[in-house]
Amino acid sequence: MKAMVIDKYGKVPLRLAEVPLPEIDEYEVLTEIHAASINPLDFRIRNGEVKLLINYKMPLVLGNDFSGIVTKVGKKVTGFRVGDEVYGRPRESKIGTFAEYISVHEDDIALKPENLSFEEAASIPLVGLTSYQALHEILQLQKGQKILIHAGAGGVGTIAIQLAKLMGATVATTASEASRELVRSLGADEIINYKTDKFEDILESYDATFDTLGGKTLEKSFTVLKDGGKVISISGLPNARFAKERGLGFLKTMLLSVVSKKLTTLEKKQNVQYRYLFMKPSGEQLRIIADFIESGKIEPVIDRVFSFEDAQKAIEYSESGRAKGKIILKIR
Repeated sequence: MKAMVIDKYGKVPLRLAEVPLPEIDEYEVLTEIHAASINPLDFRIRNGEVKLLINYKMPLVLGNDFSGIVTKVGKKVTGFRVGDEVYGRPRESKIGTFAEYISVHEDDIALKPENLSFEEAASIPLVGLTSYQALHEILQLQKGQKILIHAGAGGVGTIAIQLAKLMGATVATTASEASRELVRSLGADEIINYKTDKFEDILESYDATFDTLGGKTLEKSFTVLKDGGKVISISGLPNARFAKERGLGFLKTMLLSVVSKKLTTLEKKQNVQYRYLFMKPSGEQLRIIADFIESGKIEPVIDRVFSFEDAQKAIEYSESGRAKGKIILKIR
């Protein structure tokens, strides 16, 4: 089958290659991929930025979420049949959605929302699960609380805003003037033009911040929270708490404790809690999200669809930071 691979870590271009058709075990399904989406995680993996958490063998097929049709099921698979239209986010050891087929555990997929095309469905799994786990599981956002969601027009931001509003929260977001109407249509209550204004000078006493950018933006996000507030990041540094939760062992826990020292200092100074999120796959949560989509409570936002052969251009466009919503690869 055809797949887009990298041969080493670094800012290297994707290479179109012929690779073996994946084999499935008794709890897996083989899926014919119709569409995949581009995520910042793809080029973070490519660059070697997550090697401390998981170090992949080369050549590596990139890609972290997809939609498609089940073509074969393992002997002990009970939830799916050949012909089912599904969408999902494979577990981190089984990534590789920039390809014509993928083998995936049945627990990591769900039937795709009936009202979405394959391209629309492929835009959801990673950002949908990231937003759901951040807001429901970690932040445990409550009705009436206030949350700042950074980069509201981005892939995660467009879903996170809708989900936070569905949970009854007041939402502030950062966005460019060109994206103002988009994030307002998604439900944002306060929109801060990050090019002309400083969110840290405008917002105060917020219950939570959802950071998708890292760096100085993350550090400044601590200052807008009330005592006991929570900040969660998918782009910052993992800390010792994360390492212990993941069971990474003593050495990696100590290393992450050192590299995240500045964030720990901010955490104590502002009397807030910092959490790093590395999203986990969940077919069960994808079924919940599908219900939200089919009932019209959440809708995907797609910026552009690229052909499979133009995967490298899609990655470059994602890295430019200009996209509003998701970037999709049409595989077939």
